[in-house]
Amino acid sequence: MRDQTLDPGLTTAGLSRTVRSTRPFDVGLTVVPLRRGGGDPCHHVDLDGAHWHASRMPSGVVTYRLTQDGRDGAHARAWGPGAEEFLAGLDRMLCLEEDLDDFAPGHPKLVEAHRVVPGLRMLRTGLVFESLVPAILEQKVHTKSSFASWRSLVREFGTKAPGPAPAGLMVAPDAETWRRIPSWKYHRANVGPQRAQTIVRAARVADSIERTADLPPAEAAQRLRSLPGIGVWTVAETAQRAFGDADALSVGDYHLAAVVGWSLLGRPIDDAEMIEYLEPLRPHRYRAVRLLALSGQARKPKFGPRTPITDHRHR
Repeated sequence: MRDQTLDPGLTTAGLSRTVRSTRPFDVGLTVVPLRRGGGDPCHHVDLDGAHWHASRMPSGVVTYRLTQDGRDGAHARAWGPGAEEFLAGLDRMLCLEEDLDDFAPGHPKLVEAHRVVPGLRMLRTGLVFESLVPAILEQKVHTKSSFASWRSLVREFGTKAPGPAPAGLMVAPDAETWRRIPSWKYHRANVGPQRAQTIVRAARVADSIERTADLPPAEAAQRLRSLPGIGVWTVAETAQRAFGDADALSVGDYHLAAVVGWSLLGRPIDDAEMIEYLEPLRPHRYRAVRLLALSGQARKPKFGPRTPITDHRHR
């Protein structure tokens, strides 16, 4: 990875930095998991493909704008008290120094997917609580419903993003605010008592949760699973965004096992068979699933009854 100069001074133009990789890199494919559906108050994509996001860094809130810079680079501009910290860790967040020497998929579809999507990286924001809350909201409910809950709560309890951000861009509430949201406000946002209580419990130990970012992914996952209401699926969804964990397979997702089965074996499979089938791909099982989807080779026949509103995802 090679990077250019960090602009001095936090002005109205913000701070900026450009980072480069030694192989092709795609900004949009890498950071799109941060977006929680259309209308996400914390994430905005311009017509030109620029990704805006607002976060809470340890040093303060930040608004950043990421754009593609050639085939191998990303340009970032950032505003707010957390701007310098964000830019200093940009190459780490975008996993630009990933080593893929041990990723050797055998299935022809995965080989082709890896060939046609060379710019995908994992994502390592290091902001564990920020990724955990929306994952909790997505437990056991239809994705559209969880996205609506996220929009409602962030718009009411978040804060305006710093800098010349797009209209309506917000920073999600801090842990103390999530902890103090009244139960009836969660209910009004269509968040049931179990998920609301899980968020509140997590918010009480948010400092400990953030420290898991410094642990190996397996140990961090074990720590998170020790919290009541947080299981394998929720941890995987968090690890995919906060830890850069290329092996964080979302076991328990309503559709994933069937998609993997139909795409790679030509038939549906369950979670247990998916885990067994993908075992040779460790530590890149999540990477393989993403490549399959991004390459357009993921498939699941549309037949039978419509998917019910409840996704029945594991916690």
